[in-house]
Amino acid sequence: MKEYFLGIDVGAAATKAVLIDDSKQILASSVLPSGVDFSKAATTARDQVLEKIDIPFEKIKFIVSTGYGRNNVEFANDKKTEINCHARGVYHYYQENCLIVDIGGQDNKIIKIDISGKLLGFKMNRKCAAGTGTFLEEIAARLGIPREEMDAMARKATTNIAINSYCTVFASTEILSRIREGESVENMVRGAFHAVVARIIELGLLIRDNEKIVMTGGVIQHNPYIAELLEEQLGIKIEVPPKPQVIGALGAALVACEISNRSDK
Repeated sequence: MKEYFLGIDVGAAATKAVLIDDSKQILASSVLPSGVDFSKAATTARDQVLEKIDIPFEKIKFIVSTGYGRNNVEFANDKKTEINCHARGVYHYYQENCLIVDIGGQDNKIIKIDISGKLLGFKMNRKCAAGTGTFLEEIAARLGIPREEMDAMARKATTNIAINSYCTVFASTEILSRIREGESVENMVRGAFHAVVARIIELGLLIRDNEKIVMTGGVIQHNPYIAELLEEQLGIKIEVPPKPQVIGALGAALVACEISNRSDK
């Protein structure tokens, strides 16, 4: 009989759930806005994945929560940091030395793991929303364009525009000023993408020999062109795993499976 394990990643902007079985295969995943009620978002995400494969909650053997709102997941059996869960999720796909760049709704993370999956260290930027999903949402709102169209628009740009402002509010004002001066929306969207890349590089990408760079997060899932721009900037191949937005939830599910297996021995 199959056993099921659930990972819930409650981020500041989005809540993700991933359900796996005892062979560590992803059976279902869900992504929804976190809103202001993290507990409700976690329960809804859980119910969505269970509905997709039609199993009752009682069938889940172990649940791990992670992310900004992990303490709000009352039905979780254990809690782990997003750093550990992102590292575990990436290691599931790449059993190598990895430098993980995660772009979230309100912060950026750089995580290093070795060939055994051991966490070597990490950096986070939480001083402001510059270079995060919130930054791009603000730019899209100021320009009056749908967020889901930003990637396609950036690819149509004809020149690279530098955005000098670090602050999200000042950057959006700068972009509007450039638009009034006649700059195209497409060029400014690509400029916003370049600003995200610049913030990532400023965190300090100290790349080791034979180290794979892997990008995760909702920003990369919806705007894969950012990974290509970082690749151009560094001159190094960038990897993006399947469903990069749910990597943290996948890592939590994998940890749930491993904890359960240890307790059974």
